[in-house]
Amino acid sequence: MDVAHVEKSKGSSWDFITSNAVVQRATEVISSLQEKRKTLGLSNPGNIDRIAREVENEVLLNNYSFTGLRADITKSVGNAPLFQVSHQFSTGSQMQMPYNFALLYGTPNVFMQANIDNERQLMARFNWRWNSALTTKTMAQLAPGATGQSMVSIENDYVGSDFTASIKAINPSLLEGGLTGMMTGEYLQSVTPKLSVGVQALWQRQAMTSGPDVVLTYAARYKSLDWIATAQMSPMGVLQTSYWRRIAENFQVGSSLSLQYMPGAPQGMMGPPAKAEGLATIGAKFDFRTSQVRMQVDSQGRIGAHIEKRIIPPVSVSFVGQIDHVKNESKIGLSISIESMTEEAAVQQEQMMTSGEMQSPPF
Repeated sequence: MDVAHVEKSKGSSWDFITSNAVVQRATEVISSLQEKRKTLGLSNPGNIDRIAREVENEVLLNNYSFTGLRADITKSVGNAPLFQVSHQFSTGSQMQMPYNFALLYGTPNVFMQANIDNERQLMARFNWRWNSALTTKTMAQLAPGATGQSMVSIENDYVGSDFTASIKAINPSLLEGGLTGMMTGEYLQSVTPKLSVGVQALWQRQAMTSGPDVVLTYAARYKSLDWIATAQMSPMGVLQTSYWRRIAENFQVGSSLSLQYMPGAPQGMMGPPAKAEGLATIGAKFDFRTSQVRMQVDSQGRIGAHIEKRIIPPVSVSFVGQIDHVKNESKIGLSISIESMTEEAAVQQEQMMTSGEMQSPPF
C-alpha cells in the first residue's frame, strides 16, 4: 500500500476526531468560559493550607512561640544564586535541639535546604520549578534510632491565574502489597474578585490490615479592601474560621475560632458521651520603624506577647512571654539573631534590586 495513502488515512481519522461538531462545540464553550474568566479580573487565591495566612503567619504567635534562650547566626554568601549558612544554639527548651546547622541554596528554578542537629536528625528539602505555574516540592526527614520519626513527602503545586491545585503524598509505600501512607489533594478557585471556594480531600491508610480513611474539607475565603474572612468545614465535625483586618498602616488585628464536635455512642449503648471543644483566639500586631509587637489572648485563659527589636541592621532581639491563668503556668523565651552577608553578596543584592530582576526561589 502506498505510504502517502496510509498517512492520508491516518490524517483523515484524526481530523474526524478533532473536527466533528461535538468537539468543536466543546472547544467553543471552553474558549468562551476562559474569555469570561479573563473579563472578571480574577486573581490567584493561594492554597487551602495557607488560606488564613494573614492571621496565622502575621498576627498570632503560632510561628513565634518558643521557650528558653536561643541564638541564630546567619551569613549570606551570595544572592545570585542565593546561598546561606546558619547556626542555631538553644538552651532551656524541650522542643528545640541544643544545636542546629543549616544550609540553603536557591535559584529562580531550584530551592535546596538541609538541616542537621546535634543528634544527627536530618531534614532536607528540594523544590523544582518546572515553569511559572508548576512546582514540585520534596522533603525528607531522617532520625537515626528514633522509630517512627522518619518521613518523606512529595508535593506538586499548579498555580493558575485564578486557581491553585495541589497533590501531596506523605510516606507513600507499596511494600505491604497495597498502597499505604497519606495522600491529599486540594483545589481553590476564585469565583469573584473577592470570593474563593475550594475543597481538600485527605486519604490515609496506616497499614493494609485496616481500611482507608477519607476526609473532605470545604473552604471559603472572602477578601475585601482591608479585611479578610475565611472558613473551613469538615463533615467530621470540625469548623475553623478566621478574620483579619488592617486598622491602620502599622496596626492589624486578627482572630481565629476552632470548633470540634465528637458524637458519642448511640442511646442505650456503652461508650463515651458526645463532646464539643472550641478555642477562640484574638490578636493584634503593631509595626514600628525598628520593632514589631504582637499580642494575643485565647478562651483558655492564656495571654501571650512577642516583641522583636532591631538593635542595628544585622542584629535583632526577640522576647516571647506567655501566661496560662488556668494552669498557673508561664513560659518565657529570649533570642538574638545576627544576620550578615559578604561584600560580594551585598553588591549582588543591590544590583538585583536596581535592575528589578529579583525572582525568589520556589520555597
